[in-house]
Formats: sequence, C-alpha cells, structure tokens
Amino acid sequence: ANIRKVVFMLVATGAAEVLLFLLTVPFGMPIPLLAVQLLWLNLVTNGIQDVALATERAEGDELARPPRRPDDPLFDRTMVRRIGLSAALMAVSAVVLFIWQLNDGRSLEETRNGLLLQFILFENVLTLCARSERISLFGRGFWSNPLLLGGIVVTQLLHIAAMHIPAIGGTLEIKPVAFSDWIIFLAPALLLMAALELDKFLERRRAIATDFKGAQIT
Repeated sequence: ANIRKVVFMLVATGAAEVLLFLLTVPFGMPIPLLAVQLLWLNLVTNGIQDVALATERAEGDELARPPRRPDDPLFDRTMVRRIGLSAALMAVSAVVLFIWQLNDGRSLEETRNGLLLQFILFENVLTLCARSERISLFGRGFWSNPLLLGGIVVTQLLHIAAMHIPAIGGTLEIKPVAFSDWIIFLAPALLLMAALELDKFLERRRAIATDFKGAQIT
C-alpha cells in the first residue's frame, strides 16, 4: 500500500511537469522552469516527502479487505484516474499562473520563482492526500504520522530558506514572494486537494453500492 502511495506521488508530479512543458514550449512560450529548479523540485523537496510518505502507518482495515491478487496491476483504474486528474489540474493551473504572471508585467525570473513555489505547494497537498486511497485526509488524523508532517514542514521551510539565502537563491534564481502571492499560489493547491477528496468520496460511494448489490444477490 505504501509503495502505491509513493508511486502515485512521484508519477503524478512528474506527469504534471511534463504536461506543463508540453502546454508551453511548443506554443512559443518561454521555458517555465530551469533544469536546476527541476532538480531542486524532484530530488530535494519531493525526495524528502517521498521518504516520509513511505513511513505511513497501516490504515487499520487491511485484514477486512480481500487479498490482492498477484496479477493485479500496480497502475489500476483508480491509480491511473487519480494520476491523470492530479497531473491535469497541476499543469493547467501552472500554465494559467505562468501566463498571468507574464501578462502582469513580471520578469521571467519572477514568474519561474512563483511557479516553483506553486509546485512545492502542490507536492504538500499530494503528500497529504496520498496517505490513503480511500480515507479522507481529514479522517486519517493529521498527527498520526509526525514524520510525514515533519517532512512537509521541513520541505516548505527549506524552500523558504533558499529564497532568503543569496547563495542558494542565486543558484536556483528564486527570491522571497509577497504575502498576497502566497494566497494566489495556495488557491490552486487547495483546488487540487478538493478534487482528490471528491474522487475519494465518490470511490467510497461506489464501493458501498457494490457491496450492497453483492449482499442482495447473496
């Protein structure tokens, strides 16, 4: 179960980044993120959260589920649907944010700075939502995995520190952002959270309906 959670997090983030480039560069727009920023995103911030997510505790109903068949694919219908949903929302939101910042008169460096922060906020939300494929992130309890919460906090603080440390910020070409921009960048992340939580809710409803039909047949 934890392997599936980490794979979902990694593939969804990577697919969103690929889709972001496909929606910008072929249409004559500037490269949205630099190579060093992608390395920071995938190896540093994402890496910390992936390790923390791998330590997620059992959900408590494992023995009540039917055993997984050996030939069941890792990328089943639920996994593929949620990866597609997450990647599409992240990429489209990032493209809208990218275009808005450029049209707002911001420099390309400022625009990339905001976009990198946006993806880190996306990672935070994905990590929380990936804690269970069925249970709401609010149902899991925020404090049940201190290492995971610590990983999210460390990741965010690390990026904030990089913004304020000239040596790191100069390498990554990032700077501190205004509080108003934080609110703007947080909105798409909350939209992603709402979409994934809605998908979980609908999945639970489908499971209840299936079990009810099965009980009637029996």
